[in-house]
Amino acid sequence: MIVRKFIPNDLKRVYDIENMSFNQSYGIEMFQQLYNMGIGFLVAEEEGYVIGYVLFWLKYENQGHIISIAVDKNYRRLKAGTQLLVKAISILSLLKIDTIYLEVNENNTGAIEFYKSFKFKEDRRVPNYYTNGDGAIVMYLSLNRS
Repeated sequence: MIVRKFIPNDLKRVYDIENMSFNQSYGIEMFQQLYNMGIGFLVAEEEGYVIGYVLFWLKYENQGHIISIAVDKNYRRLKAGTQLLVKAISILSLLKIDTIYLEVNENNTGAIEFYKSFKFKEDRRVPNYYTNGDGAIVMYLSLNRS
């Protein structure tokens, strides 16, 4: 498995993974716009086949933000999500980010535990964050600069 930069030819596959992973997904146009904006966009690839992706960006001068991360349901538990998140954190760290934030559906216990395994902590809860009425947990990871 390799983690590499997203290329436009990956767009359809990333969109398919997004749709299989989330009830409320970004549209294909949104992925294209984010890519055009120069956002951090990586994919995990297994034998030439895209199996996952992560979107991230520098939100403020010292804050990073994980926008979305997903892995094809048929390739979960193979560490693709781990490799994607590790690479995103590494890139944000090189940019001298102090804190990385993300939002996760409060009902997605698997994702919450995944982020906790990286030492993300709960910052706050946001009721009705998603259009279906679900709340979000805002989590953060402090990067030590010692």
